[in-house]
Amino acid sequence: MTQTTTAKPAQDRAAKRAATGALIGLALGDALGFPTEFNDVPSILAKTGPWREMALPRPALITDDTQMTLALARGIRTATDRGPIGPLRLTRPVREEFVDWYHSPENNRAPGNTCLRACRLLDEPRRDWRDASQIGSKGCGANMRVAPVGLVPGWTDEERAGAAQLQSALTHGHPTALAASDLTAHAVHLLARGAEPTGLVGLLRSYALDNRTRYHERWLGDLWMRTASDAGPESFMARGWDECLAVLDRLAAALRSPSPETDPCLTTGDGWIAEEALATALQCFLLFPDAPLLALRRAACTRGDSDSLACLAGAFAGAHLGASAWPADWQDRIEHRDELLEFGSLWDA
Repeated sequence: MTQTTTAKPAQDRAAKRAATGALIGLALGDALGFPTEFNDVPSILAKTGPWREMALPRPALITDDTQMTLALARGIRTATDRGPIGPLRLTRPVREEFVDWYHSPENNRAPGNTCLRACRLLDEPRRDWRDASQIGSKGCGANMRVAPVGLVPGWTDEERAGAAQLQSALTHGHPTALAASDLTAHAVHLLARGAEPTGLVGLLRSYALDNRTRYHERWLGDLWMRTASDAGPESFMARGWDECLAVLDRLAAALRSPSPETDPCLTTGDGWIAEEALATALQCFLLFPDAPLLALRRAACTRGDSDSLACLAGAFAGAHLGASAWPADWQDRIEHRDELLEFGSLWDA
């Protein structure tokens, strides 16, 4: 895979604390969007007032989006503590963390059905994880949690892509879920390394084209064979990347005629499925690349999957601007703040 952007020096990235910014941002977006999920825009405005003035709820409770992000982060930390990253080393701890989340009494924040079904099957120790994967699901539950993969320092492009797709495949095995998770992690990675927002969509489109028929067999094994609709692994992956490319084209068109006061779901989708969650969250971020709270508020005031959209928008804004993007009084109130800061410090070091 080729890297098509010039990265800022490591000391600059560490100074802005991109990992901390991304993790706090995603949790803040999650908490802001939690009360507005399943509501249309008029109903949200009736409850919150003008969307540009939306306040962080008290208490600032997160949903399954941040819960599963932290589960993935714990699994990654365990895997990397044991040595160089690889599919076998990563799969076991992430699988265990996902199952622990499934059994947690706090798993009562409107979790996704795909994650619940897959984790119930992953809880059977003898079952191959590929037989637990929900091959027909491309829900946003896979890429809403993938930000840690884009923040871990020192991984190669192949390791980052493989890890992003593997963590998706544990629950969501549809090729579009795999591709959207890979793209989401790549976007976070590029922003954390200093890519300019104005060129981000083009970079993501080039990445998708470069990887359109690339199947990460080392990480996925024979996952593609669980579906009867593809002639081979290359056509399996092409299905997913083509759907991502199509929504990136819709995003580019929307940004050519930006309309900040219009619900972004109208142009790039409601976000319940993976590729639309990526595109609509990116639209919210790119409408306000230097005004992170407006990006979160725009994503939370939508007719779609508002907590996941704001969660992803917060990850992008935080990776771009760093930890200082978020007001101290907001940071101090977010649920799981200490653990989020712990992972941020680990990956910013």
